[in-house]
Amino acid sequence: GETAEAMTFLFWNLKKRSLQENIRRLVLRHEIDVLMFAEFSIEPQLLLKTLNPNISEFHYVPGKICRKIEIFSRFPHDFMTTVYENDRLTIRHLKLQKMMDILLAIGHFPSKNYWDGPSQASECVELSGEIRAVEKEIGHSRTILVGDFNMNPFEAGIVNANGFNAVMTRSIAERNFRIVQSREYPFFYNPMWSLLGDASPGPPGTYYRSGSEHRNFFWHMFAQVLIRPDLLSSFSNEELRILDSDGSASFMTSYGMPNGRAVSDHLPILFKLRL
Repeated sequence: GETAEAMTFLFWNLKKRSLQENIRRLVLRHEIDVLMFAEFSIEPQLLLKTLNPNISEFHYVPGKICRKIEIFSRFPHDFMTTVYENDRLTIRHLKLQKMMDILLAIGHFPSKNYWDGPSQASECVELSGEIRAVEKEIGHSRTILVGDFNMNPFEAGIVNANGFNAVMTRSIAERNFRIVQSREYPFFYNPMWSLLGDASPGPPGTYYRSGSEHRNFFWHMFAQVLIRPDLLSSFSNEELRILDSDGSASFMTSYGMPNGRAVSDHLPILFKLRL
């Protein structure tokens, strides 16, 4: 058959900074098709002007309700219809000619500054139900869920069956679902596990925070992408990266942590899907 077309996605929590130049360099360097942002405060027209100096390649595709996530894409609204939204989650039905259609769910979930683990986990139960309802309505589960989860891959909300049920290996995800108390829960695959720690090819996580309490992970993997089994053949782990520079400016301090003063305290993640 024909070679599948690769689409490149970037998610970044911008910490309300004007990082349009960094974004422009990332787009050029990685040929990004879909940009997804949390804590976005740039005037959308300004970013469009920066991304489209000569011809209009990028479109701003806002949702109606969800303001916590902003999306810019090479495809106008008609190809990215909003099928579900709440304040912190937007689900788009991405339909391009000659490409397999997918569901793209993007979220920015409540921070640990305000919500504890059990509250976050309870919210994941609700959101996971919303995602399954949309999959049922659209008639497939070629879904990816991406965003700033404010949780690590090993936390309850991400791994609980009734949460996102996201597992650390493809082979487990390929079983499609698991049963708890005779209820069926579909899996997500969570490739971020493989990027945790300093033996991974890039930074050890996407966010760094040091505290003086006993339990301190230092590095966190708050930006994540979760993939349903039906999309695993389109996704290659080698094409998922945590970025620490835009090719000319570094996102890190000289101590090797995200430079929250100059750029953002969160690092972006980049991934491809071959659809």
